[in-house]
Amino acid sequence: MDPLSGPGWTTSPPAGDSLLVRVEERSAAAGVRRRITALAERLGFAGERLERVRIAATEAATNLAEHARQGEMLLRIVRNGGAAALEFVCVDRGPGIADVPVSRADGFSTRGTLGVGLGSIERLADHSGLYSRPDAGTVLFARFQPPGESPGGSLGAAAGAPFAGLNLPIDGEEECGDAYTARVVDGVLYALLCDGLGHGPLAARAARAAVRAAHDTSALERPADVLRRVHREMAETRGGAVAVAAVDPAAGRVGFAGIGNVAAWIVGPDRRQGMVSVPGIAGGRGARGGRIREHGYALPPGAAVVLHSDGLTGRWRLADHPGLLGCDPLLIAATLLRDAGVRHDDRSVLAVATSGGGAP
Repeated sequence: MDPLSGPGWTTSPPAGDSLLVRVEERSAAAGVRRRITALAERLGFAGERLERVRIAATEAATNLAEHARQGEMLLRIVRNGGAAALEFVCVDRGPGIADVPVSRADGFSTRGTLGVGLGSIERLADHSGLYSRPDAGTVLFARFQPPGESPGGSLGAAAGAPFAGLNLPIDGEEECGDAYTARVVDGVLYALLCDGLGHGPLAARAARAAVRAAHDTSALERPADVLRRVHREMAETRGGAVAVAAVDPAAGRVGFAGIGNVAAWIVGPDRRQGMVSVPGIAGGRGARGGRIREHGYALPPGAAVVLHSDGLTGRWRLADHPGLLGCDPLLIAATLLRDAGVRHDDRSVLAVATSGGGAP
């Protein structure tokens, strides 16, 4: 299936490029190893490079089974145009890690693992991140560039990217009806998140239409203009809720336009501010293009911008996660998906960092 990654755009993976595995017993590690091997081989991993992926993923799964509660691993291919990378993201609601720096030291191993430890997962991966709090759980990711791709090269999702997204389908469906896409042009982050109406293939088709429309826009188009184009292009689908943002840290501004109930937030250390969408359905008669309005918002230094579908509740605060605001945006997205996501809906979240891990 066309991954819909236009030049410069990083887009949510289609169903065949993403797989969620629940890891609640030790035997699950073998399944993780088998599945990530299949994804890695599609990208040309072989020999010692493939074995690095296998060892890291198996160690991460074993740690989840031995020490965590409600452990899950998301295995996925992330694409930017013609470039791609392999990732796994681990989340749990376990006891957390009391001393994160010690746990990350190479050679440190928790009981019952392969003996390579979290530090060696970082060494094996091209890029990785870890966030944990005692009694609140742990989020870990590791990213591997395919043979011939230099770490931090052309892939927008590589180390240093200022954004990261995650999406998962409702339980029982293979295709997610939510989709996101983002790119950086001259220091400005352009992002779109669409929640296709309903679930399954028809919702996914609507979301893909929104992504295609965004890819057809120029870098100079304002969020309201992008949204009008999306609204027109979704007319032959069942429609959905759509949010478009342009995040400019240098100017300290966010431009935003939205239709429907995609939530959009500017999040600082002490408070968050919601951004305003108009009611209706993009692509539907209830939201005429003339009603679309763009709003400008101040972006405080170090703040993050978060877009998410209604598959996440709005009852979350980054203030409940000390230090997370300055972390890699993939850790922010994964923590919010774990803590605010609901299983009876498609779930998607896109996080944009303006400081710490991955500022533009």
